[in-house]
Amino acid sequence: MSGARVARRASIVLLALAMVALGAWCALALWYWCGGQEPWRSLLAGAAATGTLVAVAGLARQRWWRPVTVYGVAVALVLLWWATLAPTHHRDWAPEVARSVTATFAGDRVVLRNVRNFTWRSDADFDPIWEDRTYALSHVTDVDLLMSYWMGEAIAHTIVSFGFDDAPRLAFSIEIRKEAQEHFSALAGFFKQYELALIAADERDVVRVRSNVRGEDVRLYRLNMTPSQAARLLRVYLEEANTLARTPRFYHTLTSNCTTLVFEMVRSIHPGLPLDARIIFSGYLPNYAYAVGALDTRLAFARLRELARIHDKAVQADADPRFSEQIRAGVPVPQ
Repeated sequence: MSGARVARRASIVLLALAMVALGAWCALALWYWCGGQEPWRSLLAGAAATGTLVAVAGLARQRWWRPVTVYGVAVALVLLWWATLAPTHHRDWAPEVARSVTATFAGDRVVLRNVRNFTWRSDADFDPIWEDRTYALSHVTDVDLLMSYWMGEAIAHTIVSFGFDDAPRLAFSIEIRKEAQEHFSALAGFFKQYELALIAADERDVVRVRSNVRGEDVRLYRLNMTPSQAARLLRVYLEEANTLARTPRFYHTLTSNCTTLVFEMVRSIHPGLPLDARIIFSGYLPNYAYAVGALDTRLAFARLRELARIHDKAVQADADPRFSEQIRAGVPVPQ
């Protein structure tokens, strides 16, 4: 077989694989965006899949360009439609993400509206409380990283918590903004199914609901940041909250989630932080933080991880007003 023929067959195989991948993406996009509208969802997704297979089979024919041209036009139409889909603030949101935190700056002082302070008894039974709070940036003392694991070591939810010398701690959680009765799917998160929510909350809400109510493995790490660096990061969080309140944004499972957005904000005050696969595999974010010196490196990481587990302390503290203090007992502070 001549080299030209081998190259031609290889190019056809690569083209076929690309067409199958793009066709699968189109089928899934149509499937998710048609929601529960049967039978249209199945018909459109099925037509996309069938059309892709017909076009790929046509590559073996002499006039292969005809089915490929039809395929290309169909994909272009799907992509044009996809580009028109825009996020919104106006949906029937789940109660826990119904409001967006906003910040008003007045010199050193900042007034926050819609700080969440729910009392949770179960995921379906809670007292919804939204508060206005005032903080002073000059009174920020520290910042901690909390990771909540629910499906193995590779995936975790990221929470960042700020301490003050004159006020309760303030925790931030970047979450999907679910609609009422909607459930999270990592696959759906690739297809503009959820908007983003930046929740500012009391730790007895946002940490306790994960440790005590859902039984997740929550771990707490004290970060190696000066008070001035922590205050700068808090300002970045609040500015991002204001931006998100003005301009809605889609969640994306890989590129715009609870960990990648935190990394972007931290990198804005530490521009030299290197990219790393552990930012995508969010459960390993503490390993990355340890490697760049952001955690207490006096201890081996395995020992630090053991001390970071706070589930039992959180259950014992429960709704105690000293919840934040009690879950930090025994967690080393970088020096």
